[in-house]
Amino acid sequence: MRLNLRGTTKGVRDGKGLSGSVAGLDSSSKRAGAVLLLLLFAGSFRPPFALAQELDPAALLKPATDTWPTYNGEYSGARFSTLDQINAGNISSLTLAWALQTHGPTIKSTPLEVNGILYFTVPDNAWAIDARHGRIIWHYERRSEGDHIGNRGVAMYKNWLYFTTPDAHLVCLDAKDGTLRWIVELADPKLEYFSTMAPLVIRDHVIVGVSGDVTDVRGFLESIDPETGKIQWRWYTEPDPGQPGSETWPKDSDAILHGGGMTWMTGTYDPDLNLLYWGTGNPNPVLAGEGRPGDNLYTCSIVALNPDTGKLAWYFQPSPHDVHDWDAVETPVLFDADFKGKRRKLLAQASRNGFFFVLDRTNGEHLVTAPFIDQTWASGVDSRGRPIAKPEATPSPDGALVEPGSDGSTNWMAPSFDRETGMFYVNCRRLFSVYYNTVTGKAEGWGGRDRILWANSTLRALDYRTGKVLWNHELGNGESLSGILTTAGHLLFSADNFGNLLAIDPATGKTLWHLNAGGRMDASPMTYQLDGRQYLIMAVQDVLYAFALPMAPQSP
Repeated sequence: MRLNLRGTTKGVRDGKGLSGSVAGLDSSSKRAGAVLLLLLFAGSFRPPFALAQELDPAALLKPATDTWPTYNGEYSGARFSTLDQINAGNISSLTLAWALQTHGPTIKSTPLEVNGILYFTVPDNAWAIDARHGRIIWHYERRSEGDHIGNRGVAMYKNWLYFTTPDAHLVCLDAKDGTLRWIVELADPKLEYFSTMAPLVIRDHVIVGVSGDVTDVRGFLESIDPETGKIQWRWYTEPDPGQPGSETWPKDSDAILHGGGMTWMTGTYDPDLNLLYWGTGNPNPVLAGEGRPGDNLYTCSIVALNPDTGKLAWYFQPSPHDVHDWDAVETPVLFDADFKGKRRKLLAQASRNGFFFVLDRTNGEHLVTAPFIDQTWASGVDSRGRPIAKPEATPSPDGALVEPGSDGSTNWMAPSFDRETGMFYVNCRRLFSVYYNTVTGKAEGWGGRDRILWANSTLRALDYRTGKVLWNHELGNGESLSGILTTAGHLLFSADNFGNLLAIDPATGKTLWHLNAGGRMDASPMTYQLDGRQYLIMAVQDVLYAFALPMAPQSP
């Protein structure tokens, strides 16, 4: 691994604040004023850099309340908060607590909140801010080459933060002050690898993945030692020749060694089973399957791995032999619930191909396959619960009209499972594309193109037992990119395509409150409670907003 020690940390203070505040006084008055100001500051709050403390590992094993310590709040990926101070009865009183503008690209990350500090990212940048007031504590910047499509956020271990970069590196910072501890290369950016995902910490493993499908390279997951940055294990999404799964690739070809299957998004984890669940991306060449006949395992799959060894426990493939760029990287959501009269450990995914899947997460047994929105590419479901592709939906030189398009019926936007309603929620799209096969000779990289003709978006509640749509909330024309949060306050938070932040009744889909936030929301909402006050956080383009109920009047 290559070390790279570039990067800068920008602090809050520049040394000018106090002298400027007492300008115009004589020297003795200035000294007295400065002392008074210092006493006031000392009595009102601690310096921001003193707030950072180590993350208690136990916080990762319980529902997020006064903390949000990982990308999805906790390991299950359900994005359901047990907080209920903000609720359906008082949502109309919600008000702005603070706002922070980064003056940069759109924020697509979900902040972590630990010990009163929020940590979030955009490509090449990470911030720590006061979670009560939105004041910057520190800002780290490291400019890089590579694809700057977005960054989903940070992971935390003890007092250290980890985030990935557009040039496929993993950066480790000291959470106290944003100083650099180390940087390691995950993959060679010259091969068009990059990384967008938020890492996942499991005990002493930092689990990271990679992105990119411009070139025909292999996807993988990697476990990194949080102390040293050294590799603990690596699992490739295509097996080596001769390993189980290799028979789903052509034998007399090197296609398996160039097969794609990127690990774009953050997975989930069951501590009781000690299994890590991850979704994998599409095979390469993209949209062109002639040179790779077979199912092409373990691309477009949900996999269960041992986090200590990287050994595969089981897999399920939502899109065998994908030719539509339908990554199966959407969050594999974990919950325990009744299924046909039996309590089971379940895993559910609303996949990019338009189908909803429910599995037994102990062994990968298929339980449910059902379309959650209109689709035209599959004729049915096989005995293993996999959709059966229609031949006429394959990209062709003249074009094949297919629903959904390559952006998918859903995408990276966070779903949610509400443990009180028992419903699964997903932001999805009606999306038509014409798929073209553009190959002349051997296909490499992108072997085709698709042209999106029309799209609109909707938020849907699904019955996990059947996949049936229980209610539908229209979000407007275009492709929604906002994630979902549900809470014990009987609320569902998301956004529409008109720039509205929404609070919805999770049982009915009815709008309870909305706010025109003045821009698109391409991130996922989160919540936490500090000093007895619950905050709702949502990013609107390059601004991070915090909402809360009005504070009670202070006694005279």
